[in-house]
Amino acid sequence: MAHVEEPTREYPEVAPEGATVPPAETPPVPRRGIARVLAFTGVVFLLIVGMCFGLRAINVLPSFDNPFADKETDRSQPVLLESMRDLSRYVAADGTFQVIVDLQESKENIPDFLVNQRTLFVGSGSVEAYVDFSSLAEGAIVVDEATNTAKITLPAPQLSQAALDMERSYVVAEERGLLNRIGDAFKSDPNQQQRVYQEAQKRITEAARSSGLDQRARENTQKMLESLLARLGYT
Repeated sequence: MAHVEEPTREYPEVAPEGATVPPAETPPVPRRGIARVLAFTGVVFLLIVGMCFGLRAINVLPSFDNPFADKETDRSQPVLLESMRDLSRYVAADGTFQVIVDLQESKENIPDFLVNQRTLFVGSGSVEAYVDFSSLAEGAIVVDEATNTAKITLPAPQLSQAALDMERSYVVAEERGLLNRIGDAFKSDPNQQQRVYQEAQKRITEAARSSGLDQRARENTQKMLESLLARLGYT
């Protein structure tokens, strides 16, 4: 029996005039597809970066410096010679010393957390022991031709002021009270650090005086002169 098309029983709904027809829903994109796209983009980016570094290494591409790199500007003035003098001292010995300076400045009847300035400093410095030949008195050198001997009367050895080695000196800790911190925000006190340096120099110099450094300088000067006079033919 021949197929007979049946008449349409239902008609598609038609939106009334003025009504908004919602857009057709877009089928969701599979998550696997997004992951593949991101992975592919990342691989391509890494390849491009690697090629840039490789071309730069073989000097094909110019080098691009860091635009935010540190820059140091030296505006120092030329060195000015203030004085020059002749020295006639013989440095016969020197000593290296280290001292720990714990300097604290506070106010009486005021808690330390309010007003307190404490610095713990390790100072390393050296002291020279020398004999100044320019201070030889008249008649200090007596030569006896008969016995072929010479007698030299020298002044006592002297000690120089301690010279701090800033490469080996450093601040261990520093404490400041609340009011000190507030004051530092408006003005600084460079004299505080200078006082610590001076205290370290003073203590090192005092330690050198009681270390026997002058006696060693006396013995070394005597040996040096005896060797010198022996080369000159004196017995």
